[in-house]
Amino acid sequence: MSYTEVSQMKQKQQPVPLGTLIRRELRNVIVEKPTVKYGQAGLAKKGEDYFLIKTDCQRVLSDPSTSFSVFAILDGHNGISAAIFTKENLLNNVLSAIPQALSREEWLQALPRALVAGFVKTDIEFQQQGETSGTTVTFVVIDGWTVTVASVGDSRCILDTQGGVVSLLTVDHRLEENIEERERVTASGGEVGRLNVFGGNEVGPLRCWPGGLCLSRSIGDTDVGEYIVPVPHVKQVKLSHAGGRLIIASDGIWDALSSDIAAQSCRGLPAELAAKLVVKEALRSRGLKDDTTCLVVDIIPYDHLVLPRTPKKKQNLLTSLIFGKGSQNSTKGTNKLSAVGVVEELFEEGSAMLAERLGKDFPLDSNSGLFRCAICQVDQPPSEGLSVNSGPFFSPASKPWEGPFLCASCRRKKDAMEGKLNQVTA
Repeated sequence: MSYTEVSQMKQKQQPVPLGTLIRRELRNVIVEKPTVKYGQAGLAKKGEDYFLIKTDCQRVLSDPSTSFSVFAILDGHNGISAAIFTKENLLNNVLSAIPQALSREEWLQALPRALVAGFVKTDIEFQQQGETSGTTVTFVVIDGWTVTVASVGDSRCILDTQGGVVSLLTVDHRLEENIEERERVTASGGEVGRLNVFGGNEVGPLRCWPGGLCLSRSIGDTDVGEYIVPVPHVKQVKLSHAGGRLIIASDGIWDALSSDIAAQSCRGLPAELAAKLVVKEALRSRGLKDDTTCLVVDIIPYDHLVLPRTPKKKQNLLTSLIFGKGSQNSTKGTNKLSAVGVVEELFEEGSAMLAERLGKDFPLDSNSGLFRCAICQVDQPPSEGLSVNSGPFFSPASKPWEGPFLCASCRRKKDAMEGKLNQVTA
């Protein structure tokens, strides 16, 4: 063997630096944060759909390691002012309701309650503008592999995972389809019925009266009644490291396509192209009868350029019962796994009652001696702060010492949503 050949072999067999070995090992052991890629597409009929995309949010300012992303669909009705106002203010209202100096795990645990407070605060602030329009909201927060979705109305968010199972992350608040919401609205003083035409015939979907709104939850809609509440259904899930795809869209999509068809129509395509294809498929199926807006968000393993194509699988009955549409019960304290083992449910709650959504751990600030309103985040002296659990004086159900606490204005909002103001004035 020649000297040249020996030198070449030595060069090929030179030891790898220790730092390189460590980096390789860490890369194999530590699962890095996923890459988030998205696409948006839409067609306007009335021009009342809006969307929000913000991928540079941070839990701790100037700390990129705490980054998270926000995506939202807002489908306005009776005008665009509610959708625009919500797009501009909801995120800040949600973040202001999360305590400072929390770890990531604590922040994610506090997020569902903060979403409730942020939605209600945004609704109160918009009503103070004197406008009467309203909007649906589907608001998605992605932090690593954890996805949290809050929604009012019928703009849906679905999850398509690597197991080929399509799951709903929202609940439609349509009176026609949601019996629990119909019962809540009528119990709060609203009337539910169809539109009466000449001759006494009833036509169209079930609506709330006065106002004729088909939805039971929204932001805005001051002219309809306080029983149309802004309290969102919230669901939080953790994806496996195989990732997943979210399709967030207004009802212009969902009135034309089922969740399964929407997911199947764009599998294996980049998010930007996928969003356009979903809109195209909806247009082909139904025509342009409403504003049609779609966001496709891929949560991708860091070493993939696109979400891998998933095999088509039929969703069986067991899977539908475990992880399907229609459940509004809380899963706090439980860790459900989907039938294919790729999605872990961390939280779900859909109650419209604030006392059930805001928690009880809002103690007195020992430094200032003030209570903080759980909704608007304004500090109140103890004499003015009212617990959501307080009721008539000497009532056995009254627990005014238990948090959370509301200022007088937010307490009036709570009572109005529950129909208690009507009971007092009756």
